[in-house]
Amino acid sequence: MARYEAAQGQGFMMSEAQKIGTLFGVGVGPGDPELLTLKGHRLISSSPVIVYPVNGRGESLARDIVTDAISPDALELPIHVPMKTAREPAQVAYDGAADEITTHLDQGRDVVFLCAGDPFFYGSFMYLFQRIKKTHQVSVIPGVTSLTACAAALEQPLASRDDVLSVIPATLPEDRLKAELADIESAVIVKVGRHFEKVRKVLAELNLTTYAGIVERASCEGEKITPLSDMPSGERPYFSTILIYRGAETW
Repeated sequence: MARYEAAQGQGFMMSEAQKIGTLFGVGVGPGDPELLTLKGHRLISSSPVIVYPVNGRGESLARDIVTDAISPDALELPIHVPMKTAREPAQVAYDGAADEITTHLDQGRDVVFLCAGDPFFYGSFMYLFQRIKKTHQVSVIPGVTSLTACAAALEQPLASRDDVLSVIPATLPEDRLKAELADIESAVIVKVGRHFEKVRKVLAELNLTTYAGIVERASCEGEKITPLSDMPSGERPYFSTILIYRGAETW
């Protein structure tokens, strides 16, 4: 910013092209387009550059949620982030995305990065935030999380009174998962997917199955709600979250 202050001090007026754009990380919610915030909709619909993560097939849940809000004149930049346990491929992808985004910011364009759920809840946006915040203005717009969407679908609290809510990724090793769940009052298990059978086994060993419900595709078309005890053996529910609430009889 110093060079702009110097320019102004010399009597020069900044043109639009000389202004630095802002990066907005916008949480678009869990899936239902009507759960997008008003602020998120305003920023998306007015942004000249829209960035979003895509999978290996070029699909983007975040973009699908807000399709109707994106201006037909907007430049769209899909970012492929490899879904691998090795961190290096993803780091390279984030470095490249940060370079591309900052090019637009330096040319005076605001950029919106679409984040399914909330940007700072297991979101890939946080890695771009770390890179770009050092040199440019970044603003984070929160979104409805999968936690609250699943609680609404199950019609039960995430926590009440003095309950402690634990958020636990299913990707943890089995022994760590069991230790984290051993004394919970209320818990949300995220990133279930291919780890479902491991999670089911641990919950059974801890006698928590009767307290658990699983929500697939929360708030989306095809949403499915199932008590964990009723889930058929061999199922691998994707886009799913497990909620456990031991206070269900008292709230």
